[in-house]
Amino acid sequence: MKRLFIIPLAVAIGAIAYGGDIKVIANASVGVSSMGAEELKGVFLATKTSLRDGSHVEPVLEKSGAVHEAFVKEYLGKTDAALQTYYRSLVFTGKASMPKALGSDAEVMAYVAKTRGAVGYVSSGSSTAGVKVIEVQ
Repeated sequence: MKRLFIIPLAVAIGAIAYGGDIKVIANASVGVSSMGAEELKGVFLATKTSLRDGSHVEPVLEKSGAVHEAFVKEYLGKTDAALQTYYRSLVFTGKASMPKALGSDAEVMAYVAKTRGAVGYVSSGSSTAGVKVIEVQ
């Protein structure tokens, strides 16, 4: 029984430690260099399809991992399971489609670099060549 509590706690601590080590990135077509946490949340929860400057945006997720878990918790206030349920309900009701989900920082970087309006996140150690780093306020 004790082991069941140790593993989730270790995952939670790892996600919290990773929280400050996330870079939000965007395609060069995105006209802003900073955005508020609520605006970012709106992008990733599909309630915003454009930013205050009129730039069209498309959220890009990582499929799993510490960076994904930390981003979802810190910026969206959800668990991965809750986020997946949320997206499925949007798809079911025809309000949105599932966002692109990629397997690694490198895949997210490549997709964001080539896709107009794409906004994603990577670990802070990732190279940001070819993308714009967005400051979250």
